[in-house]
Amino acid sequence: MKASAPPALPATKDFLSVLDLPTGELTRLLTLAAQLKADRRFGEQAPTARALGGAHVAMLFEKPSLRTRATFEIAIRELGGHPLHLPPEFANGGREPLEDVARNLERWVRAVVIRTYAHDKAQTMAAATTRLHVINALSDSEHPCQALADLLTMIEQWGECRGRTVAYVGDGNNVATSLVHAAPQIGVSVHVASPPGYGLPAQVLEGADRVARDGARIRTFTDPYEAVAGADAVYTDVWTSMGQEAQADVRRRTFRPYQVDGALMAAAAPRAIFMHCLPAHRGEEVTAQVFESPASVVFDQAENRLHTQKALLLMLLGH
Repeated sequence: MKASAPPALPATKDFLSVLDLPTGELTRLLTLAAQLKADRRFGEQAPTARALGGAHVAMLFEKPSLRTRATFEIAIRELGGHPLHLPPEFANGGREPLEDVARNLERWVRAVVIRTYAHDKAQTMAAATTRLHVINALSDSEHPCQALADLLTMIEQWGECRGRTVAYVGDGNNVATSLVHAAPQIGVSVHVASPPGYGLPAQVLEGADRVARDGARIRTFTDPYEAVAGADAVYTDVWTSMGQEAQADVRRRTFRPYQVDGALMAAAAPRAIFMHCLPAHRGEEVTAQVFESPASVVFDQAENRLHTQKALLLMLLGH
């Protein structure tokens, strides 16, 4: 017996940021993702198994990837499309301008999934084309696909999310940016605790405030215990991201007081969950005890990358 077909979603051209989704579309995307997750058991008989109709989707990855590459490739195939892997050097604009790369791809493929260091590369490709859908699979500024999986995980854990609080402890990086853009849209407040000089930029916080719903608030702290107090989730990320390796020693010293350990988790609400976008460095941003504890939902987050990205592809390309 086949599952019922999912609701159609209005198309938007590009997904460079969570803020690119029109008002209300984030909630609809998450609803669709939950349905796709349930329907995966139908395999080739799933109602969306041929939704992309054989369309090709290019994948341009400057940065190494496990979760993003695997889940996008599986998502494209399970929706009836074909992934096309491009050599990473095409993202540096040296052989030919990125605008020309995008305008060539537009003639052959429906979308390009780009994982890059500089956010403006994704913006350049999106601006150069009228039909090519550009998806940001991670840039130095934002990681919107991770935020989609984070929200689906919260919904699975809590059901009703309004009134909940997630405390992000660590660097005000691309993951933190997309988290504060996304969570307040479903009524989840975000506390961000970072060392001085490592917090989120003012324009990121302003953008998050504009889309917040149902009383959700974004607050910033320098004291991690103050940020975590009473929170329903504690989220962290690596202290040194790709491209910052020269700062690793300084960052280890600076962020040591922000390690998520048993004492910090004890300051959160009873039954608070632990979240991490992965890969994790046990003994640095999180202890092995917390990472391997029953509170940890990190592999649920990783699994949900597949389902939310399938929903995103359907919204951009499907019917």
